[in-house]
Amino acid sequence: MTSLFSGIFDTSTSTVIAPGYFLLCLGVSFLIGLWLAGIYAYRSRHTQSFMLTLALLPAIVCVVIMMVNGNIGAAVGVAGAFSLVRFRSVAGSAKDIAMIFLAMAAGLIVGMGYLAYAILFALLVGAALFALVQTDFGSTRRSLYRNLRVTIPEDLDYTDLLGDIFKNYCRASHLVSVKTSNMGSLFKLTYDIELKDPAREKEMLDAIRVRNGNLEITVSQQEVTNEQL
Repeated sequence: MTSLFSGIFDTSTSTVIAPGYFLLCLGVSFLIGLWLAGIYAYRSRHTQSFMLTLALLPAIVCVVIMMVNGNIGAAVGVAGAFSLVRFRSVAGSAKDIAMIFLAMAAGLIVGMGYLAYAILFALLVGAALFALVQTDFGSTRRSLYRNLRVTIPEDLDYTDLLGDIFKNYCRASHLVSVKTSNMGSLFKLTYDIELKDPAREKEMLDAIRVRNGNLEITVSQQEVTNEQL
């Protein structure tokens, strides 16, 4: 039975991992992966494929570390190649990248045999991440940011048409684009704005309606893309 789990390239100077220790490390790393995946999913949009990857990655890295018999340079190189698979075709957010490296680090610690350190590391970092998300650490008050699209007739000068309204209701405003419509009889203006008070948003829209002759106005939430770190 012992020879069944021995490698054909094993020598007297190499360390043979007992099946029991192998299964123990694999089980611990898998539990850590589930813990990290659960923390990542809290108040975060996610895909099933990434959740599965995050749950299995510590176990994969753990096996790589154990199989190279302590050659950390080779192990990190191979494990690093695994982590790049996520980002070859799908752009990852900063949080995705951090969780990938966190899972890799936990798997590396388990693969080196420091099970208690790996569990402590995952618990502390996971709890810290939970607390940061719970307190909205680093939040940029996205609820105040809007994309505003205003349609005006061609006889109005759009350069500073809404300046006084924005000064009254917004902390900042920026004209992003101007587009002609309806054979040039209308202008469609697109602004990025930051509201002073979201409760006064309708009041601002009513003021704009008076200014643009009650033509079409569209307001939407500004979105931060995954490519932005």
